[in-house]
Amino acid sequence: MITQIFIALLFIALGVLIKYGKAYGLIAGYNTMSKEEKAHYDIKGIATLFRNVMFTMAAILLLGVLLSYLLKEPSIETITLFVAILTGVPYLLVRSNSKIYRKEK
Repeated sequence: MITQIFIALLFIALGVLIKYGKAYGLIAGYNTMSKEEKAHYDIKGIATLFRNVMFTMAAILLLGVLLSYLLKEPSIETITLFVAILTGVPYLLVRSNSKIYRKEK
């Protein structure tokens, strides 16, 4: 239970850091781009996407903790962890690398 809550808080912190703290260096690949390459991406849009996905993953984890506690079924926490990670991470990777966030040259 404590682990899930910690992970949820970590996701929230990462979302806040990336979006509001402008910690774009935490975004894999972006930190290694040249200034010219970075100019071709809508980093504010990508940061908003990261925040939204991280918050959603945290909400799924916290919902799992709550359901696990209410239903007295510890396996719900594990299931929600896998659901959050296995849906959130691929969605984040695919969506952030889509043409939506590329600026016209």
